[in-house]
Amino acid sequence: MTDEPRIGAHDARLGSAGPGVGAPATSVDPPSSSPTPSEVHAETTSLGDLFAEVSRDVSLLMRQEVELAKAEISRSAKRAGKGAGMYGGAGVAGLFAALFLSIALWWGLGYLIGNAWSAIVVAAIWAVVAVVLAVVGKKEFDSVEGIPETVESVKRIPETLKRNEENR
Repeated sequence: MTDEPRIGAHDARLGSAGPGVGAPATSVDPPSSSPTPSEVHAETTSLGDLFAEVSRDVSLLMRQEVELAKAEISRSAKRAGKGAGMYGGAGVAGLFAALFLSIALWWGLGYLIGNAWSAIVVAAIWAVVAVVLAVVGKKEFDSVEGIPETVESVKRIPETLKRNEENR
């Protein structure tokens, strides 16, 4: 402890022997209410110690908020990676499918309906496949939530720094 004066504490140099005995006539304690645990703690702890305690608590809170944000960002990044993989897969699948299968199908259908019409049919089939893969990839991206828990927790910080319910 430091040599700072204690707020509201009875000083042994004044000859305090208990409640009402040797106490100054201008006491600020309410006559009939008992102090709350927070008030007792404030009376028996120096101002410097109280500031140090608040500083430690705020520092701990900020570290915890940063850790929560890291965890949420990591989870969101994994989901975004899956969505990006789906888009990439859709692109590669569409390219190779359009290249190899289109040639084979175009050639096969060319005997039945002519080369021009068979090319249009083949292109339409692979366009549908690419659209389906793109929609699945978009759903993965839409499921990315960001960091909602951190946002909610940070919104509660100002309320946390206000006086607690027992001292209102």
